[in-house]
Amino acid sequence: MLNTIWVDADACPVVIKDILFRAAERTNTQMTLVANQAIRVPPSAYISFLRVNQGFDEADNEIVKRMQAGDLVITGDIPLAADVIEKGGTALNPRGELYTKENIKDRLNMRDFMETMRSSGLEIGGGPPPLNNTDRQVFANQLDKLLTQANR
Repeated sequence: MLNTIWVDADACPVVIKDILFRAAERTNTQMTLVANQAIRVPPSAYISFLRVNQGFDEADNEIVKRMQAGDLVITGDIPLAADVIEKGGTALNPRGELYTKENIKDRLNMRDFMETMRSSGLEIGGGPPPLNNTDRQVFANQLDKLLTQANR
């Protein structure tokens, strides 16, 4: 049973938040957005916002501290996803990719490799392309699948 959806909200695209707002309302699922800056959320009995202090990984640390096994965390942050999985949660990125025990180590290794390359002075591309309609649909479908499974 899914208790709560946690959203690493600082970097979560607005269009993904909108999908999440509708899903939380539709399924009566508690959702908490965590960020170090103010984020507008619609008035709802199911949706809340938690503001954390400014600082590196403050939101991530708060999510890991508060989440429980079975919770869903929406994040593009690979180390946070690894912590969520280790704690028994489910991690989904804003493009609809599910992080799993099977793929998280490879993702961490690639992230660390790219970080090493950047810190050695190599210029590496500027990140993923903007979300497109296909990405939004993949995310919405994966979210719906997870919520359906959780509420059986």
